[in-house]
Amino acid sequence: MATFSHQIKVRGFHCDMFQHVNNARYLEFLEETRWEWLNRMTSFEFFEKHQMSFVVVSITIHYRWPSLLNDVLNITVETNHIGNRSASVKQVITRDGDSKLIAEAEVTFAMIDNRTGKSVPISDELKAFFEN
Repeated sequence: MATFSHQIKVRGFHCDMFQHVNNARYLEFLEETRWEWLNRMTSFEFFEKHQMSFVVVSITIHYRWPSLLNDVLNITVETNHIGNRSASVKQVITRDGDSKLIAEAEVTFAMIDNRTGKSVPISDELKAFFEN
């Protein structure tokens, strides 16, 4: 399974009164990277056509080191596990330049039918997207 990488530069509005990135901002960084990853994998027309959506069901984050104003962060996403109705990805945030580990996360999501709001099996076609 391939690893996708995306960069984000830390801006002033990402930082809290302690002058480091607030823990809640990392959720946004991780989500932005997953959106970029999905945009590279497939068009959203696939999901519209099948009337399906991703729903995050859990996120576990381990914070390892603070990031500061003007740090450039490398954020990766890689498929971790694909089940019948849910899947998970591993995401890692490192600082560009010295590769300092900032945070690690595991994100589990389910596919839902937009009409019913209920989870649906992950099709072979969709599994192929995640495995590449």
